[in-house]
Amino acid sequence: MSVTTLIIVHTVSLFRDGLRLALAAAPHFQVIGEASNGQQAIQLVDQVDPDMVLMDINLPGIHGLEVARVIKRSHPHIAIILFGPVNDGSAVVKAIRAGVSAFVPANVDLADLLETLQQVRRGEYPINDIVLSSPEVAATVLEAFRQMVGDEEAQAVFSPLSSRELEVLELVAAGRTNREIASQLDISNQTVKNHISSILRKLAVNDRTQAVVYAMRRGWIKVALPNEQ
Repeated sequence: MSVTTLIIVHTVSLFRDGLRLALAAAPHFQVIGEASNGQQAIQLVDQVDPDMVLMDINLPGIHGLEVARVIKRSHPHIAIILFGPVNDGSAVVKAIRAGVSAFVPANVDLADLLETLQQVRRGEYPINDIVLSSPEVAATVLEAFRQMVGDEEAQAVFSPLSSRELEVLELVAAGRTNREIASQLDISNQTVKNHISSILRKLAVNDRTQAVVYAMRRGWIKVALPNEQ
């Protein structure tokens, strides 16, 4: 398998050192740079163009969420994993809207972090798991999206997506992997990938999370909480 390159962004040098050493022993991942603040992170991304950015949310100067937004605008292919308060629904909403792939607690153990990195490496969005696993966070996230829909009720409700594409996007919003979507819809994994590529192209967005936010804001898809199903 190919090597996934990444940079570490954290104010504490000891944290960066420990994470770099831990990842050095992990297959398929290579740390190619470090930064201690948001401005350095943005400059470093421009210089080395990593596959992933592992970043603390609370950075001096430019906040981690704003750094994430800047990076995703200029480098949409880069996956961003934030260290932050996963039980903070407001922060999770902002992270989803910024295009963040994963949100992990600062005290995450190495095994869980590596599993998260592997999920992101496969093109998955573990941040969705946070929404589904915590009723409080889920309620905050869903309410935020409902308000967005209400704010844009005057917009046309016409969707450029096919019914099958909407089915796929709803399952993406529910945190399903490509393999799970393929199984549920009885289609091939490649067909799922083709549908997602078509969705991104039609909506002119860069990744799955942005597509979900775009569609939910316009009321094209609905995602119910577990206790609403």
